[in-house]
Formats: sequence, C-alpha cells, structure tokens
Amino acid sequence: MKKLILLIWTALVFISSCGNSKRNDNIVGQNESFLKGKLVIFHAGSLSYPVKAICDSFKVRHPEVEILTEAAGSKDCARKISDLKKSCDIMLSSDYKVIDDLLIPEWADWNIKFAANEMAIVYTEKSRFADEINKKNWYELLLKKEVAFGRSDPESDPCGVRSVMTMMLAEKFYKKPGLFSKMSVKDLNYIRPKETDLIALLESKAVDYIFLYRSVARQHKLKYLLLPDSVNLKNETLANYYSAVSVETTGKRPGEKIRETGAPMIYGLTIPKSCKNEKLAVAFLEFFLNAEGGMSIMEASGQPSVVPAPCKYYEKVPEKLKKFALPMEKIN
Repeated sequence: MKKLILLIWTALVFISSCGNSKRNDNIVGQNESFLKGKLVIFHAGSLSYPVKAICDSFKVRHPEVEILTEAAGSKDCARKISDLKKSCDIMLSSDYKVIDDLLIPEWADWNIKFAANEMAIVYTEKSRFADEINKKNWYELLLKKEVAFGRSDPESDPCGVRSVMTMMLAEKFYKKPGLFSKMSVKDLNYIRPKETDLIALLESKAVDYIFLYRSVARQHKLKYLLLPDSVNLKNETLANYYSAVSVETTGKRPGEKIRETGAPMIYGLTIPKSCKNEKLAVAFLEFFLNAEGGMSIMEASGQPSVVPAPCKYYEKVPEKLKKFALPMEKIN
C-alpha cells in the first residue's frame, strides 16, 4: 500500500510537470536551471515516509540529482553535525527548537518552521485491553503490571521529550498526583533511540502500546488513541498551558544541561553551514515548502503545514526561501 501511494504521488507530479506550464512555474525547481549533484539530508525518523515521497517527486523534475537521506532522532541528527562534524545539506527536525538550541549560531544561521503534529497512544488489535482503552482510562491501563509500553529516548529524540511531557500533562489534566512518577519509571527497558524504532517492538508484540506521533501511526496503518488537547501538545492556543511542564536534557557540550519547556509541536528545517551544494539545497527546499509540492505530501501524510510561520532569523534566510517565512516585525 505504501509503495502504491508513493507511485501515485510520483505519477501525479510527473503529469503536472508536463501539463500547465504557468501553474508549474509556481512549483519549485521549474524556474531553476538544470540541477544535478548529490544532496544529503538528515531528518527525524517521523519524517521518513513523507521525505521519501517528496524526494521521489523532486527527482521526477531533476533526475540527475542524487538524494541521500539519513533518519535518526532529531537531537542525534544535530549532534552528527556539531559533534561528529558530519556534512549534510539539509536538516529536518521534528522540533524546531533542536536547531535553535543545538545548531544556531555555530553550525547553522536560520530555522524555518514547516509542519505540526500531535502525540498519541499507538497500539494494535493484539494489544492487551485494546478493546477497552479510551481517553479516560489509557493511563490506568498502561500502568497495569501485565501491560508493557515503549517510548523513545529524550536524550536522542524530541518524541521522547514529548512522551515525558505527555505523562506530566496527563497528571495535571486528570488531576492524578503521582501519575508521572509512576509512568516515568515503568518499562524503562523499552526505551529506544528514535520513535520509529518503537514500531518494531509493537509489531513483534514485545510491547502493547507506544507513545508516538499521530502522523507516523497513520502512515503505518496502526491503531491509535487521540488524547485530549490538554495532553497531546497539538493546540497552539494552549501554549501557555503546555509551558507548565519541562524536561531537562543534555545541551551542546558535555556536562551542559538545557531545560526544554512544553510547547505545541512544530517541526523545523535548516541548511547547515557544512552544506556542500547550497544551490541544490535551496532548490529542494523551495519544492519541499511549496503548498503544491512538498507541503501537499506532508498534509496527505497527516502533518498539517504551518508555512509561512514567524521566523526570528528571517534576515539570514536565503532570499528564495523568505517567501516561506514571516519576519517577526509583521507578527508583533
């Protein structure tokens, strides 16, 4: 099914590229001269499915471009750039603040927000109590001795941080003192580096439930429980409410700690200073951020676009990408 969807996307893009030329001029790459070369993209594991579809669509227009993608937890992606000095042309993070906190200003100059998401409790029909779980009892079921649940590592992956915050917000919302302390120490042997690693645990029945992004659950055709907005980190109007919780994680340097505060889930992207082909990277991001290009694929994959969004680094954004961001003075 996934391969069929990707083929359909590629076919649609090919047809559109051969059709209305005026409309095509509004989509990335059509105004670019012949593009070729290698493009290296580090991206969050939760973006694996849409990134593949977007890359395939871009290559229909530019078959001489070789795109190499590498999925990992967003924090691990950032540390590959900063600590391991690995070169990449584009970084796509599941939390725009990872770029702010770990890459700017030493390793990148700017950051554009591009998509939203939400936390969910994901399971299969074989999960214990799958027929009983709901918005009122999910935390009680996960705490049962016979039930196992997984989550990703907060030190490697924003989804891990958000899983912890979801537990904290659940204690606050359901008015259950001590709930977080109980959940946070249960099933520690099922913590994995990135959120997509958890799917293997779920499908092998090693765990019954996992904390995961709704978009990834949809893409993998998994069952999921939608959580109240006061818990799922989705609703922008609840930003102040989410900010009541925070998680301490490792900072840029050994021994350094940063405190991550609860906030609506917003993804971000940048072109690191280590980029070896900026012209190609900018052309790809023009396609990626365009409503008729990559963002239509993101939307179909379950992640609503937030383009254009306020950008505090607007002046440093490449000229061709400024149309996908908003200067802060227009917001204030």
